[in-house]
Amino acid sequence: MALSRSFYTQRSPAVLAHDLLGKYLVFGDKTGRIVEAEAYLGPEDQASHARFGVTKRNELMFGPGGFAYVYLIYGMHDMFNVTAGSKRTPGAVLVRAVELVEGFRGADPKAGAGPGKLCRAFGIGRVQHNGCDLTTDRGIHLADGRLRRSEKVATSPRIGVDYAGEWAARPLRFSIAGNPAVSR
Repeated sequence: MALSRSFYTQRSPAVLAHDLLGKYLVFGDKTGRIVEAEAYLGPEDQASHARFGVTKRNELMFGPGGFAYVYLIYGMHDMFNVTAGSKRTPGAVLVRAVELVEGFRGADPKAGAGPGKLCRAFGIGRVQHNGCDLTTDRGIHLADGRLRRSEKVATSPRIGVDYAGEWAARPLRFSIAGNPAVSR
């Protein structure tokens, strides 16, 4: 069953990124357990697409939480994000890595270890999936799951945002410590 709209709208991007760890990404017959996520805050966050104000590309970040925000980076990798917060507080969470659970017969266990890799493994694309409502339980959605007792959450700076000045060093990347599916 898909997570509720309030799960996404009542959390800031940083809290949502943390709380997505252990949840499941479900798309058709494929399921992966989220093991790494990065928070992107509002206009003040110099690594966030929201820093430019509302644009055609980022308008989903300025709407309610619970929608897929999928965009192309480096002209070759689709990135799957989840919108967070309310209409007044733009934000999103980049799902960086999943542990493959179902529907990946014969796949390399590291096929979900990175945001571009996970989009390829699941078949998630910006044209087909940008703007999908993740709360409707149709096609692509996130389902409940939790951290195991033995698992700890690690925080670190986000990856690939050196251009963001002091924002690059903020601990807005969350991962399940020691999980082999974490991207790096």
